[in-house]
Amino acid sequence: MPTRRLQKTDRIIIIGAGAFGLSTSLHLALRGYKNVIVFDRHDYEASKYDYRSGAESASSGMSDSSIDILPHNTFSLTCRNFIKDLNKIIRSAYGSQVEYQDLSKEAIEWWTAWNEEIKNGNDLPPGLDSSDRVYINNGTLSFTDKDELASFELDTIRNMEAAGLAGTQLVTMNPQHVEAAEKRGVGYGIDPFRRKERGKGNVGVLDTTGGVVVADKACRFALHKARALGVKFVFDAQAGAFESFWYDKVGKVIGVKMQNGERHKADKVVMACGGWTPSLIPELDGLCETTCGSVIMLKIPRDSPLFVRFSPERFPSWMWQLWDGAEGGLYGFPRDDLGWMKIGYRGTKYTNPQVQPDGKVRSVPITRYTPGDKITHIPERAMKVFKHFLAEYLPEMAESGIDIELTRLCWYTDSFDNHYVVDDIPGQDTVMVATGGSGHAFKYLPNIGKWIVDIMEGVGLERTLVQRWRWRELQAGEKPFNVLMEGSGSARALQNVAWSKDSDLKLGTRPRL
Repeated sequence: MPTRRLQKTDRIIIIGAGAFGLSTSLHLALRGYKNVIVFDRHDYEASKYDYRSGAESASSGMSDSSIDILPHNTFSLTCRNFIKDLNKIIRSAYGSQVEYQDLSKEAIEWWTAWNEEIKNGNDLPPGLDSSDRVYINNGTLSFTDKDELASFELDTIRNMEAAGLAGTQLVTMNPQHVEAAEKRGVGYGIDPFRRKERGKGNVGVLDTTGGVVVADKACRFALHKARALGVKFVFDAQAGAFESFWYDKVGKVIGVKMQNGERHKADKVVMACGGWTPSLIPELDGLCETTCGSVIMLKIPRDSPLFVRFSPERFPSWMWQLWDGAEGGLYGFPRDDLGWMKIGYRGTKYTNPQVQPDGKVRSVPITRYTPGDKITHIPERAMKVFKHFLAEYLPEMAESGIDIELTRLCWYTDSFDNHYVVDDIPGQDTVMVATGGSGHAFKYLPNIGKWIVDIMEGVGLERTLVQRWRWRELQAGEKPFNVLMEGSGSARALQNVAWSKDSDLKLGTRPRL
């Protein structure tokens, strides 16, 4: 926690222009800090947070012009890793973790305000107009193939009611809730997979506060707002790429050195480098690790009846058996304006352990833009889970001749307890780390920076979330939420997994799990 009070004129450097970095820069500017600069090695001005154009962060998305329409075989072979993240889930449902529930409520208020700003259209970045939305409130369905709701869902319902949000969580098996959903215009979210008409069970809860965030547009809007308030951005493969810290004679960090050799002094450095953070900050060993989930993309033709069926106005975002291990952990979205429908899998979180300069092994992201070998498939296990789900819950895809068009890996930073890390590096009160999103942080893009700046200023340090985000170690006997740093011998290490094949993109067969 901070030992020196920040001054509004202090030079604050942020490394990374993803969700944590953008939000921190925005809220520093909103509080009147006059000397904030953000460095990133990707030119987000040019790429507009579009992965195909080089944007690698988990905050990136796919813009309307990011895909060339090619023959099917060429498309699936060459574009498989071109998209990073098209959209993100918004949810208030957090079981017994009421602090994140409250943080979600605060975030939704910000998202709604951003939508209004865009609708008014007075000052928008290139590529956005008044018809755009960064937040679509179409609900988030959490469901299972079990016979009853999990304790997580029951805790959510109870805690949302206690927070004065009764009626926001609609149980799919409750006739009164089904009727209420119809009256409120969200009946589509109760049984979006048409389980009832197929004679199947339909056990779940629709979080009506939830929905979808359009990732690339949200980042572009946040960047535009921060710049308008005076934040400076350096986007360059060398000048924007972090090389090392700059130390004084007694070992205190006084700035950063970039890969072009330039040094920049700073009163405070914030490391918000997403999946690259653990390999840049060795002190995170045992606390955080870079992991990846698997993603498939289906392309629904505009002239297909499914284009209407899976529109955001008729289909919610969803999570399936989120805490059920390797055979669960799926999530998905309605299709976007071009017909792309994304489904993700985090039931198994894979790693890419590599020997680092200090001789230790740490997981690092590997993307389409990584020098050397490229990842052009997803693990076989992930593909089997995807295809099993599609055969059971979305058989109309195969029936309509729709196959998997794209596959990719999506990198995150997991902490051992699934909480974020927002604190100074031990022994370096001039360097803060803002990381550990653990796959559930992007929804807080508008407001997480407010909390980060609070911590920088020493405000509200007694709050439960702030305490949870402090630097910490796994205690003896403590069971981790995420098992970290299993090394190169792990079954989750990419060098040890079996990979899917091009033939697996074809739907119509249900693989054995």
